[in-house]
Amino acid sequence: MTKVADVMTRDVQAIASGDTIRRAAELMDELNVGALPVCDGTRLKGVVTDRDIVVRAVSAGKDASCAVQEVASEPVEWCFESDDIEDAMRRMERLQIRRMPVVNGEKQLVGMLALGDIATWSDGEVASTLGAISTPSVPSRDEPK
Repeated sequence: MTKVADVMTRDVQAIASGDTIRRAAELMDELNVGALPVCDGTRLKGVVTDRDIVVRAVSAGKDASCAVQEVASEPVEWCFESDDIEDAMRRMERLQIRRMPVVNGEKQLVGMLALGDIATWSDGEVASTLGAISTPSVPSRDEPK
């Protein structure tokens, strides 16, 4: 049985709930990620995604100095590093989420489980399919007849 710990990304960068959404966006850009766990110390409080920033902040007219906690997704959905990967996958599917923070037995953040992690771990067919889906398409520019 494969555990979440065998598949997840470790050493993830978290952001504090009082940090600004500008800082969250900068950190996402630096790390090339679309989501950051929101923590107060070692306690997981939520997740902020690039979509949260766009939909809950920018489109709502909030200033870039708005606190992350104002737009972060809460309550946060998470899993244990000791959970079976198949169970975590089914949970992500049921909740329709692409990323899930991973905690240890003391409920401290130890990583993130993302759809990309699962695709990389799984058989080549899934990784290949995900890669094909993620490749930008080129529109057909056939000349009219």
